[in-house]
Amino acid sequence: MFPDKQILRIPGPTPIPPRIQQAMNRPMVGHRSGQFSALLADTAKRLKPLFGTEQDVYILTGSGTSALEMGVVNTVQPGEEAAVLVSGAFGDRFAKICERYGIIVHRLEVAWGDAVTPEALDTFLDKHPGVKAVFATYCETSTGVLNPIRELTQVIRNKTEALFIVDAVSCLGAVPCEMDEWGIDILVTGSQKALMLPTGLAFLAASERAWQVIENMKPLAFYLDLKAYRKSLADKTTPYTPAVSLVYGLAEACSMIEEEGLSNVIERHERMRDMTRAAMRALGLPLMTEDAYASPTVTSIDPQGRFDAEELRKVLRTQHNLVVAGGQQHLKGKIFRIGHMGYCEPLDVITVVAAIEMALRQIGYDVPLGAGVKAAQEVMINHV
Repeated sequence: MFPDKQILRIPGPTPIPPRIQQAMNRPMVGHRSGQFSALLADTAKRLKPLFGTEQDVYILTGSGTSALEMGVVNTVQPGEEAAVLVSGAFGDRFAKICERYGIIVHRLEVAWGDAVTPEALDTFLDKHPGVKAVFATYCETSTGVLNPIRELTQVIRNKTEALFIVDAVSCLGAVPCEMDEWGIDILVTGSQKALMLPTGLAFLAASERAWQVIENMKPLAFYLDLKAYRKSLADKTTPYTPAVSLVYGLAEACSMIEEEGLSNVIERHERMRDMTRAAMRALGLPLMTEDAYASPTVTSIDPQGRFDAEELRKVLRTQHNLVVAGGQQHLKGKIFRIGHMGYCEPLDVITVVAAIEMALRQIGYDVPLGAGVKAAQEVMINHV
């Protein structure tokens, strides 16, 4: 094996295309120069179709969590109420951010592997009419659930004046998203997932409804003051030192998505999801989520004690140079997760499935070699 030929199939960070790596190797320029200002303004504009918005998209130097925190501290004050939809580890993170700032949090929790349904949210909001904001996770990375954000937005709009703030860190750029049409108030994502960049950038867009709240608030944060980002972007700059090289890479990522076509990018991710799920079913491996709520970017498999998920991951890593993710929190050591987003195509899924088949045999779990590969091939050829 070539030690530098690692196959990274985790739900972030994801592999970086060579042309994006090359773009990030460009000579450094001044972050207050006219050259960088033009790059920043143009790149921020090119992000709008991914968000499905005509609003400005703000580029932060920080991980996706920084944008989640920005969505909290600029919209809800200590002592005010918020609803947080928790279907896994990252919904839980949203709740913890709110609690850290003294916000009264009402958690709508569902079992890990389940999605939050519109019916459940409707009933929940009846019990908590005073919430100022509702926080949700579009793709729950820890389980592979894609929550029905469009339908959840409709419930919120019918029941309350609360803002709807959505974490789309692990799916934006790979799934349909129409922020303006659906009525999402704040939408955030990060660079190291479907956008094919290293960790280090986060992105946020806010609706006019959200800005009416933001403009009348004194934020509790300095670096994450959204009004400062709005003022700076109007001047084609950032309030604080940006990650210049990453923005060069971001511009190249936008070019790659534009060249493929966003609708084709979305179809590619849906095909890889369906291939992965068909393969796991053919091998008799239980999937954590229902088809209706399965994410196009990550698939979670629960062996249910049939074999050791960590032993499988170890064999994949040490003998096949393939890295898949494990479980989080109470699922640590119990499940494994396959990332299929960003710089990933259907033939890569075939490789992953073939390696999993071999690794299962190597750890003593008998599966029919080729069964998963065949199922994935059938989907790859016939996907509509």
